[in-house]
Amino acid sequence: MRRYVRVALLCLGCGLCSLLYGSSQLALEQEPGWGKPQARDPAAPVRRQRAGGGRAAAAAAAGSAGRGEPELPDRCKNLSLSYWNSYWMLPSDVCGMNCYWEAAFRYDFMKTQPAERMHLAVVACGERLEETVTMLKSAIIFSIQPLQFHIFAEGQLHNSFKGILNGLPYQGKFNYTVYPITFPTESAAEWKKLFKPCASQRLFLPLILKDVDSLLYVDTDILFLRPVDDIWSFLKKFNSTQIAAMAPEHEEPRIGWYNRFARHPYYGITGINSGVMLMNMTRIRRKYFKNDMTTARLQWGEILMPLLKKYKLNITWGDQDLLNIMFFHNPESLFVFPCQWNYRPDHCIYGSNCKEAEEKGIFILHGNRGVYHDDKQPTFRVIYEAIKKYSFGDDLVNFLLQPLELELQKTMHTYCGRIYKVFIKQLTKSIRDIYDKRSKGS
Repeated sequence: MRRYVRVALLCLGCGLCSLLYGSSQLALEQEPGWGKPQARDPAAPVRRQRAGGGRAAAAAAAGSAGRGEPELPDRCKNLSLSYWNSYWMLPSDVCGMNCYWEAAFRYDFMKTQPAERMHLAVVACGERLEETVTMLKSAIIFSIQPLQFHIFAEGQLHNSFKGILNGLPYQGKFNYTVYPITFPTESAAEWKKLFKPCASQRLFLPLILKDVDSLLYVDTDILFLRPVDDIWSFLKKFNSTQIAAMAPEHEEPRIGWYNRFARHPYYGITGINSGVMLMNMTRIRRKYFKNDMTTARLQWGEILMPLLKKYKLNITWGDQDLLNIMFFHNPESLFVFPCQWNYRPDHCIYGSNCKEAEEKGIFILHGNRGVYHDDKQPTFRVIYEAIKKYSFGDDLVNFLLQPLELELQKTMHTYCGRIYKVFIKQLTKSIRDIYDKRSKGS
């Protein structure tokens, strides 16, 4: 019985509070001056017109046109309130419209903020200038958010990069910085001669670009066939232990290299390919890595040289092998994305073996083994030449897509050419998306 009495008293109390609150609101509305022009903070109209939008802005406009619409009362103070505060928890001299204004102002403010820049890094040495510029060009064509390029290059290439990039249109769409090739002083000679000139530079990016939180590293022989934004979005899919993302080296173990020939540990069944490597560099710098050299865990800057010393006689693919060893011991730290994000000749020269690409198309093309510059895999070369020759501002359908498809049809005598439609499936969609956005004025 007591329980029911308590419930009844509680309900009665709540009802009484509601009645008192309603009475106070009614009394305020009956105050002299309600709905009449009153002195107010000079900044208030500016802020309200900017942020209120909708009904508030319409009311202000109507009032200025002489239609006699009531203005908002002064008791609606210009306070900075959290728009998720409960209405009934507001101070007595503040109306709920403040929350509406504050929410609208914040939304308007967020819309005016510059979009987050996506950081893209590449390392270019020797005769890689043209190939690198073509890669950067493909990123610019399709991407949505602005890009920040980090270009690591030999000294003789710096002026060439600057001259070409400064001459490109859409300057607001990208910024760039050109860096010298940099290795630790005490071991620079060893790192420079590892695999290919400058290739191991990517291992030191987390230590050089200390102010960059996340980064997409790609080889010079990469071509983007869809926005960089899409692979960048994988960063949000990392779990709490993952620090980097890469694709498998092979889909088919029977033609895999690591599982047949490697003389060192490697990740997973067929290893990983580091030609497209997405990194949360803040996490990389903080992590302590398990290893087979000491019982103590080592940070990124501490583990690289010991790894090289232990395995330098056993590795073939240089820095990629070292990454495989590292993630073999720390598999929980790797996010693996599907093969269409790093599509290479191995995915089609012996027959198609990337099912994801067959279904959705190729997202990122990786022309390793020099296939952009010889006739061994003409399908890859045709796409590279099409993007290289495309001029910014030209119609993408008439000057890129249609001529490319005609050239691809000439490669059908090869295994890769037989599935040439896989090569342009995503490219076609990316171009269509660009024109759809233009038609909507976005």
